Amino acid sequence: MGRRVRRVRAVLTVLVAWLSLVGGGTAWAGVEEISALRLEAPTAIGPGVTYRGFSLNGSHGPAYGHLLTVDLSNQRVSVDLLYPGVVGGRERVSRLADQRSAVGAVNGDFFNIVEAQHPGVEATGAPVGPAVAGGRSLKAAVPDGQRFGPAMPPGVSTQDVFGVGTNRVGRMDRLELEGSVRTDEEEWSLSGFNQYALPVDGIGAFTPAWGRTSRLRATCGTDTDRGAPCSDDTFEVTVRRGRVASVADKPGRGAIADGSVVLVGREEGARELRKLEVGNRVTVEQRLRPGGSGAFRFAIGGFPILRGGRPLVGLDLATAAVRTAAGLADRGRRLYLLALDGGRDYRSGLTIAELARTMRKVGAVDAFNLDGGGSSTLVTRGRGSARATVRNHPSGGAERPVANGIGVFIRR
Repeated sequence: MGRRVRRVRAVLTVLVAWLSLVGGGTAWAGVEEISALRLEAPTAIGPGVTYRGFSLNGSHGPAYGHLLTVDLSNQRVSVDLLYPGVVGGRERVSRLADQRSAVGAVNGDFFNIVEAQHPGVEATGAPVGPAVAGGRSLKAAVPDGQRFGPAMPPGVSTQDVFGVGTNRVGRMDRLELEGSVRTDEEEWSLSGFNQYALPVDGIGAFTPAWGRTSRLRATCGTDTDRGAPCSDDTFEVTVRRGRVASVADKPGRGAIADGSVVLVGREEGARELRKLEVGNRVTVEQRLRPGGSGAFRFAIGGFPILRGGRPLVGLDLATAAVRTAAGLADRGRRLYLLALDGGRDYRSGLTIAELARTMRKVGAVDAFNLDGGGSSTLVTRGRGSARATVRNHPSGGAERPVANGIGVFIRR
């Protein structure tokens, strides 16, 4: 009886997966069908990594895309975050790939690109969501209302990440900041870590990984309104080797020395930090806690669009654009990196709902939307080549410097 039950379950599992693949069931209700999807023959980039182009017809016109498929079970293959060495900075994807000798890469998270609503405030270039590189936590997520990018589906948060664990298995998860600021007398919760926007009444920590960019933007806007005025109640404390080294009424800029951390407070957070004096002992601790099991080798922000072969409820059905996405199959052992082409004939792109369907069509079971438009870029680098080749046509006519990306590496 046990064997028979297992056989029936196996048949049902295959049937459900097939129905999902061909668009059966109610999960795709209202999502435009992708017609005439044509996958070109794959080209080997190296062991476990292939590239191919594809074409399809979306609701707004023809689209062309570029796809990297990565076998994470291949021990010679690895994936990591690409970024310009600091959180508050931007660089072209091809340059980021060249610096790390990546064989393939796509652009990553949405980022703080403009500050038209806050005259005189510098745009930081920092990404929206959490970031982990080489197993090291770089930053936490800004409040949902402070994000840049298209509307997220219901139930999704800026804490959502796509990444690969230290076990070499890819997954979608959430990374929540846990941290504290402790003195001899008091302890306060840390509500920010290398973020371009802090929660109202919060205290944020900035480490050397932040870079030289101004920290003023962190005190602008509110948890629900990115364009709200900057706070006029702020305070900054520099802690060096466990003691307060200096204080200031407003957030500053410039490199943060090794062994130092800068605390920025707004509203109630500022009032708490004003209790500190030069020479006071202060301990600052922060970590990114995953919702699932296991630590990340790399993680990047964005938002999920496909989970378990089904599109998330509430995906945008109307707005088409050039887009970038990452996907997983084979229980996290197979990675897909996709970027649409921004050439003149294909610039209309796809809606997010169509992107979810496309990711399912190419084989993904889980998929994650990344920054699109002029940021969408996919590059590859052939054996013996010193420079990466940009495979798609960026919609802005040239590569846009971005906050981060996903890099694929092959150990020779």
